[in-house]
Amino acid sequence: MDKISVCVVDDIAEIREVLTDVVNSNADLDCIAAIASPDEALLLLPQLQPQVVLMDINLGGTVSGIDCVRMLKEKMPAIGFIMCTVFDDDNKIFDALSAGASGYMVKKTPPTEMHKAIKDMAAGGAPMSSSIARKVVESFNKNTPVVKDEKFMLSPREIEILEKVAKGMRYREVGAELFVSPETVRKHLYNIYEKLHVKNKMEAVNKFFGRQ
Repeated sequence: MDKISVCVVDDIAEIREVLTDVVNSNADLDCIAAIASPDEALLLLPQLQPQVVLMDINLGGTVSGIDCVRMLKEKMPAIGFIMCTVFDDDNKIFDALSAGASGYMVKKTPPTEMHKAIKDMAAGGAPMSSSIARKVVESFNKNTPVVKDEKFMLSPREIEILEKVAKGMRYREVGAELFVSPETVRKHLYNIYEKLHVKNKMEAVNKFFGRQ
């Protein structure tokens, strides 16, 4: 089986080295590049086309990791971006997810959990560190949907599926909990995207739960 290709983007050499070692310590993963600046990321990532990118937020320049994701996601819609950062405050979390990132891991995440996050991302999941997932869930509980037009309103089952996917659960895991097939989960998500006029699960989460 081919290895999952991964790129690391971080402006601190020691962290790039650590993350590269973490990725390569798993036999199923391959770090194909460690990139030091946003300019390099914008140039190299479209050429390398990795399956997963571990992206730092604070890249030490005028262009942040969040900006990079926002610019690159249009060119690379199939590539999964995991924000890998020391920041876990609400604004940065939702800014990153709104920009197109599908995962958010803190840098102190143990290697085994990071390996699982990368594999989940490559399989279509939306991995988050437990502390990040808690913040997202708390935000869901505090904010009622802001989309009021009836044509945008989701069914209780659609909302349930959207919440579970937002927590990083994969289609088969959601299906197992709800006693439906992964294909049924996928069809529900397509219906959600159509109702909300969005292209992916994170856009759906941000729009429905009121975080723009």
